Amino acid sequence: MNLDPIKAAVRRAALLCHEVQQHYLVKHSKGEQDPVTIADYGSQALICEALSRAFPEDAVMAEENGQQFQTLVDPSQRDQITQLIGQTLETSVSAETVSAWLDFNQGHTAPRTWVIDPVDGTKGFLALRHYVIAIAVLEGGVPIAGVMGAPAYPGYSQGALFWALNGELYIEGLNGSEASRRVHASTHSDPQWIRVLESVEKGHASHERMALVRRFAGLADAPLERVDSQEKYARIAAGDGELYLRLPRQKSPNVHSIWDHAPGTALLLAGGGKVTDIDGSPLDFTQGRTMAKNQGMIVSNGVIHDQVLGAVEQLLRDEQAS
Repeated sequence: MNLDPIKAAVRRAALLCHEVQQHYLVKHSKGEQDPVTIADYGSQALICEALSRAFPEDAVMAEENGQQFQTLVDPSQRDQITQLIGQTLETSVSAETVSAWLDFNQGHTAPRTWVIDPVDGTKGFLALRHYVIAIAVLEGGVPIAGVMGAPAYPGYSQGALFWALNGELYIEGLNGSEASRRVHASTHSDPQWIRVLESVEKGHASHERMALVRRFAGLADAPLERVDSQEKYARIAAGDGELYLRLPRQKSPNVHSIWDHAPGTALLLAGGGKVTDIDGSPLDFTQGRTMAKNQGMIVSNGVIHDQVLGAVEQLLRDEQAS
């Protein structure tokens, strides 16, 4: 499988997203246009355009679709999205073409499915923090490959591009300035070297429950950083972190979306890390657009996984007994 066309599409999508941030968030923060809508549709269209040329037989599962673009997006914004896509591709495109790209092979059945999150980390995108453009390739519900653009990845002046294939993970500069190199999860097990990542938004998980798990696991003093998006998966996969917990609030009705975790899982597995549900079972990517069978996530470098899983089990026992 040649991922080069998709890597190029992610680079183009990152350029479009940067343009949206600069034009609508920095210069026109009080404008009527919705910058997230523009970036979401624009990024997905660019990726699906590349898929339609490079992998025309494969299925696609993505957040946006052409009918929404034609009916829910107001005409002026639709024109703006179309214009930005055309500028990025350096060609003239129509709204009908954009709509067709957004719908490319969605609902199609094939041995291989591309799962796309065009802008993962919406609030991070809006706040000019961290977000990613995330893609996974599934075969039989298993993430076998992935591509992720992380425009704010630390240590890279203009962001990093990750790609996973054949059980190997690579990182390179998002703008092509830094050469590709293979990376992998760390082997740290000593608590003094463990770096913990969590979601910024409290609505995504219970910070209080996760603090208890860290204490039970002997990691109460581990440095903690809150980061938007699936960049957390990428950091652990590349050895720039050791643990990411996503424990929902008790009795939370929220269901996880497949595109929020499949791309990150593809990178993590290729980097030698480990991810499971909070009960130790695998993440299930066979249920369509949602992950109805999964409660939460334990994402680690693999070395400390059982230790953290035991701490989660202790938390759940204590909660059940109280």
